[in-house]
Amino acid sequence: MRELALQIHSNPELAFNEHQAVQWLTEPLKKAGFEVEIGVAGLETAFRATWRGSAAGPTIALLAEYDALPEIGHACGHNLIGTTAVGAALALKDAFPELPGTIEVYGTPAEEDGGGKIIMTNHGVFDHVDAAMLCHPRQSFMVNRGGLACVDTTFKFYGKQAHASSEPEKGISALEALINSYVAINSLRQFFKQDVRIHGIITKGGEAANIVPEFCEAKFMFRASTVKELKVVREKIYTVVRHSTEAVGARVEIEEGLIYAERNNNKFLSGLFRDNLISMGIEVTNPPEHGGIGSSDIGNVGQVTATIHPYFRIGDVRPHTPEFRDAAGSEGGMLGLNQATKALAMTAYDLCSDPELLRQVRDEFEKWRASNNEASY
Repeated sequence: MRELALQIHSNPELAFNEHQAVQWLTEPLKKAGFEVEIGVAGLETAFRATWRGSAAGPTIALLAEYDALPEIGHACGHNLIGTTAVGAALALKDAFPELPGTIEVYGTPAEEDGGGKIIMTNHGVFDHVDAAMLCHPRQSFMVNRGGLACVDTTFKFYGKQAHASSEPEKGISALEALINSYVAINSLRQFFKQDVRIHGIITKGGEAANIVPEFCEAKFMFRASTVKELKVVREKIYTVVRHSTEAVGARVEIEEGLIYAERNNNKFLSGLFRDNLISMGIEVTNPPEHGGIGSSDIGNVGQVTATIHPYFRIGDVRPHTPEFRDAAGSEGGMLGLNQATKALAMTAYDLCSDPELLRQVRDEFEKWRASNNEASY
């Protein structure tokens, strides 16, 4: 798996364009006898690889990511995520050919920008899965770290062009509408809960200083602890943006992306993964007191089946930096890859070989779903 991880690391591909990564990840699965389907849920770079064991049993999904970040490549270590899933599946088939149940490797594109897992979830891809697992690189081994619900929104402001000096009264400034909206959004921050996050940039502010801008654009991300709370935040923000735009006679179009659901780690399944790490002599840390402040489309998978998103150590570096990119291709990264692959395989084996463990995982998920039955995305 080392060579595969380094190959993907050296050839970063962006969201929905991960064609080489898909080819490289599926080749060893095909050779091992997995049934491979490319183009799942209508996505060219999504795949499913299936191995059916010796008898009926649970269906366990190992989730692979492989998209890179613009400019800084695999600075989130997705070259390692994809390889851990493939490596764990291959190890299970090779070491335990008589294992009951079904192992499925899912290639999930565009985690960074596009929400591949959201699209796949909305297509019902994971509805039959009993448990899904993904292991992500970080500074330490960790389980049960949370994640926020999130949505990307683009605001497009339309005004009327005019000469800013000779005939300003004939213009309607799209930029003033944008600025008013930006200030209004900032004024709302003090009235939101502490875990709400708002970040925005101006992507287009006009063409020249002496022209009243007829079109301007801003992009924002909004986060909250749950999708339910996020929807409340979103509607308050959209309301002030509309009013701020109308105040100067302009109009606004609001384009909303897919909603990333909050991360719902299955505690019992996380415990199994943690115990397997400990059995390998690995120290497992606790998540931050206030949970995670990032977001991932695995949260949407967690709305339909028992899911975990543990972390493995590759070095003392922060994600989404050139240093993390380098660590994802380093000896520390390869060590973490090996350890995470083993832990994933061991945990999948536990679920397939012990019906009581699977029952407890499913019981916890069904109880969670019963108390969170509102459609969240």
